[in-house]
Amino acid sequence: MSPLRIATFNLLHGQPLAADGSPLPYPDQADDPLHEAIAALDADVLALQEVDRYQQRSGLSDQSAVAAAAMGAGDWRFAAALHGRPAPVAGWLRDPAVPGLRVYGPEELDSATDLPSYGTTLLTRLPVQHWRARRFAPAPFGLPLRVAGRRGLTPVPDEPRAALAAVLTGERGPFTVVATHLSFVPGWNMAQLAGIRRWIADLPRPYLVLGDFNLVGPVPRTVLGGATALDRSPAAGRRPREARAVRYPRPLPSARRRAAREAGPRLRGWHDLARTPTYPSHRPTVQFDHVLAVGVPRTAVGTVSAPRVGVSDHRPLLVEVDL
Repeated sequence: MSPLRIATFNLLHGQPLAADGSPLPYPDQADDPLHEAIAALDADVLALQEVDRYQQRSGLSDQSAVAAAAMGAGDWRFAAALHGRPAPVAGWLRDPAVPGLRVYGPEELDSATDLPSYGTTLLTRLPVQHWRARRFAPAPFGLPLRVAGRRGLTPVPDEPRAALAAVLTGERGPFTVVATHLSFVPGWNMAQLAGIRRWIADLPRPYLVLGDFNLVGPVPRTVLGGATALDRSPAAGRRPREARAVRYPRPLPSARRRAAREAGPRLRGWHDLARTPTYPSHRPTVQFDHVLAVGVPRTAVGTVSAPRVGVSDHRPLLVEVDL
């Protein structure tokens, strides 16, 4: 069984960048740099953030469809976190006629071309059993951030975010993948991540959550672990007497050791499948982009890489996993 190639990539709307990280003009064929970058990843499952659909700045292309063609995806969904056009400094000029979440897929190619949008995409070569999507409201305030092509810090308002979940069929059975892009506002992004864990609680494990979390270090896996602990377990509704009956009598020590051997390795908690800097792309020093999992043993993880490509201020994060 060959490992699956799982990847996440914040596209920065496919913006070409020079070797020093400064923006370059789009070529005449605006899709070419993005197509080349996605094809080079050769991913089986790919989460994309900051994806444009029919935006003037990126050549009026459907970037989800470009990525699908580049990787040979059999199915995909694009969750439009917002409809409107980017505005310098102000964030977005939103289309008031489309205030909520809309989801597009292969069946909507060349549709709604008069509704430019922006959001998150999940693409896969594997069969899909189930799709779902949700939208997160923006934080009520923004932060000063570094913006590609500008000096110093620029005040940036927060924006709506989107998440997509898919139940995929692997060689060992179904598993759930989530693609998301979380707020850059501290605390707000942690609440969004905890909400994702509760949102997929009824879907089959293993779980993989991919995306740009705007969180670093152990924070994402700690947040997901805390959300898991708050989930209502099947035994939570049992009466105390029934719970005691489950616990007692205790097996003999030799029986416990034998049962542990027969059960195989225990799969404990959420963990990072990859720990490597991804931002900024020309000289990575921090990791905002993550592939987190539960129900996937560490021994199932193979090669990890964050290759340099010709677009975006983030590097893609690519992990090979036996699933």
